[in-house]
Amino acid sequence: MFLQPNMPVIATLQQDYPEWHLGRTEFSLWYLEIHSPALLTYLSQLRQQFADILLQPNTRQFHITLFICGFWNAQHSASDNFSVKQLQIHQHQLQQLNVRPFRLKTGKINSFESALFVEIEDPDQVLGQIRQALNMCSDEIAPLDYYPHITLGLYGHNLNSNEVFAWVAEVQQQSFEFEVNALTFGTYHAQQLQAELMAQHYFHLGSL
Repeated sequence: MFLQPNMPVIATLQQDYPEWHLGRTEFSLWYLEIHSPALLTYLSQLRQQFADILLQPNTRQFHITLFICGFWNAQHSASDNFSVKQLQIHQHQLQQLNVRPFRLKTGKINSFESALFVEIEDPDQVLGQIRQALNMCSDEIAPLDYYPHITLGLYGHNLNSNEVFAWVAEVQQQSFEFEVNALTFGTYHAQQLQAELMAQHYFHLGSL
């Protein structure tokens, strides 16, 4: 999962991946939007610094993935679909949880085998509580060990991990703390790599 020394990265190919989407168009997830101007400026600078090794175009909004739901309201019958009814149940679970606004902090630049990212520190483990509530009524699609992060980009071509680590070591890194006031349920076009996230519903924290 995490990139290790002396190994190749996994480059993402520019293709349609029809075996995944099966003709379905919208994929859905819960995520956290990033609104801090200073943090957005920093993330944009990092994305530009690593542009030569990241898949282009690389324009998806910076965000923190919270829970991967599946293909939104699809007509094609499949186990990785996510329905309006399931979303309503998710919203009910979140109301029951009644999470208040909370704070997160950015950490170091790190890397998965296929993507460069900035770590997210969650000292009160609020993200885990939210994910547990969502998972009570809907299985996450392709679940992995959850590691909160902000993706800078997918690797666009083959290179050795040692090159990545060397470039990261030269970057002047910063840390930012920011407040989360809402969770976003949104979709992106499944037949387009790095498609824009489109917010469909907001769940405002502490709204009861």
